Amino acid sequence: MKVSDFDFELPQELIAQVPAEPRDSSRLLHITDKLFDHGIKDLPDLLNPGDILVFNNTKVIPSRLTGRRGEATVEVTLHKQQNSATWWAFAKGAKRLNSGDKIIFADDFICTISEKRDGGEVLLVFEGGMEELMAGLNKYGYMPLPPYIKRKKGGLPQDRYNYQTLYAERDGAVAAPTAGLHFTEELMAALDQRGVQKAYVTLHVGAGTFLPIKVADTDDHVMHAEWGELDAATARVINQARATGGKVISVGSTSLRLLETAADEKGILQAFSGETAIFITPGYKFKITDKMVTNFHLPKSTLFMLIAALGGRERIKAAYAHAISERYRFFSYGDASLIEKSI
Repeated sequence: MKVSDFDFELPQELIAQVPAEPRDSSRLLHITDKLFDHGIKDLPDLLNPGDILVFNNTKVIPSRLTGRRGEATVEVTLHKQQNSATWWAFAKGAKRLNSGDKIIFADDFICTISEKRDGGEVLLVFEGGMEELMAGLNKYGYMPLPPYIKRKKGGLPQDRYNYQTLYAERDGAVAAPTAGLHFTEELMAALDQRGVQKAYVTLHVGAGTFLPIKVADTDDHVMHAEWGELDAATARVINQARATGGKVISVGSTSLRLLETAADEKGILQAFSGETAIFITPGYKFKITDKMVTNFHLPKSTLFMLIAALGGRERIKAAYAHAISERYRFFSYGDASLIEKSI
């Protein structure tokens, strides 16, 4: 398919720069064969008792850092963990960096470049172990907001809270699973009262989620890989909900990608731990996902292709045209949608 088939015009003023306050005051567009305007607080009424929501409990680390190499300033964004204290990172001005160079972020927070790749990637080895690395990131790093959210260097203090889900638990993401940003304690309680079940999986979202597609045809795109885990107990809970007639609703594209990776051809979830590079485009046959809650995505992005596969390309295009005309807020800090799988 042509990547251009997934393009649309978006007014820049609809790109949300801050989240809704409170979080559960976001709008929700219900996308079926028809379109219905709601608020995210209406979600419990749009689901049925016995349905199960699958959340991604990854936790965003403050992975953007500014340091020094000699007299030069160096900015890096960690994006994929190699092992305990070794990370691949995107570096500004990477051409001037060499293997063996030290980058000093603070007197007690230093790394060494051990390898370089094309595209501005460097492999950073931090002094100390994982515990020291996380302490340094929490002290000196700042949140890796996507490039369409405009901030001065260092960002805003409130982004450490705003760009993190209520249920974030496992350190490792460098981008938030943003569909989950709408959920509050009150909304979770309302879902419980409705009889909607919950399950938690982990997919550490990488910076590759923001990388543009640089090819003209989707067949030529190489999807970025991300590490995920779904344990056997969680798989059993989701399988049981589905076996008793409940719908499986992914909260975000990351949960959906992990579910579809872990499901077998009969639609039965298996335990999974490892990397997934699944690339979902129209024509894909979903094995376990019935619906998804997700934000509004960038044109020509892999995420927009994924929702077009789930909801039907023409239906999704019509929904986005409606969202633009109704002034929904787009992207990470924007409003939400509930997409029913197209038959």
